[in-house]
Amino acid sequence: MNYFIWLIISALFFAFGEFLSKKFALDPSIKYVIFVLLAYIIGTLAWLPAILQKNQLSVVGTIWSVMSLLATVLIGVLLFQERLSIFGLAGVITAFISIILLSI
Repeated sequence: MNYFIWLIISALFFAFGEFLSKKFALDPSIKYVIFVLLAYIIGTLAWLPAILQKNQLSVVGTIWSVMSLLATVLIGVLLFQERLSIFGLAGVITAFISIILLSI
C-alpha cells in the first residue's frame, strides 16, 4: 500500500480521536478515554508503514500534520458547528495547498 494511503488512515484515526476527545469534554466518561487512546494507538501504528516507505520525516510528518489538521477542522465545523474566522479559513486553504506541493 502506498505511503500516502497509510498517512490518510493515520490522520483519520487521529481525527477520530479528536472527535472522541470533544465528546469526552462534553460528557466526561472513562469509555471516551479508552476509545481516544485506541484511536490514537491505531493512528500511530498506521503512521509507521508510511515513514518506513517514504523515509523522509520532513515530508511525511508535514503531510500527516496537515491532513490531521484538516480532518480535525472539518469535524469541528461540520459535526460540532464550530466557526472559523477568515484567518482560520485562510490557514486551512494554505494547509491544503501545502499538501499538494509536498506530494509533488
